[in-house]
Amino acid sequence: MTDIDIQVTVNGRLRRASVPPRLTLADFLRERCRLTGTHLGCEHGVCGACSVMLDGEAVRACLVFAVQADGAEITTVEGIASPDGELSPVQAAFREHHGLQCGFCTPGFVVSVTAFLRDNPDPTDQEIRDGLSGNLCRCTGYQGIFKAVRAAAQDERLQPTEER
Repeated sequence: MTDIDIQVTVNGRLRRASVPPRLTLADFLRERCRLTGTHLGCEHGVCGACSVMLDGEAVRACLVFAVQADGAEITTVEGIASPDGELSPVQAAFREHHGLQCGFCTPGFVVSVTAFLRDNPDPTDQEIRDGLSGNLCRCTGYQGIFKAVRAAAQDERLQPTEER
């Protein structure tokens, strides 16, 4: 099968590549872009470990072909922190509230929660639970993750509008 030329912006950097039609976005990011923060867990879209933002929407990178992302803007967990390396409010809250244990699921949670709080900056506890339902963790019992999301939501509201 013939490779297809694509052009994507990943974490603010333009990337061009020729890819097989069936190469997943997750594999493209990990193998071609060397951005290994996008983890592969189930490879069926169930666990959420491979979550990235595609044109601002959280998606499972294992369920998207790289060719489908042609022309898109992609943000991986590596692009969530500020350019100077300062952790985002979500990343800082996960660290401060023990929202991780082994860390395998953490990148997917960070990306998903970042998109969730952008769209819902003042969630109820039930909305947080619903928002977390697309990501699986086998280690933490979710209490630290829930506290981290709650803390990040409160942190986001305290920031001036121009910083959001």
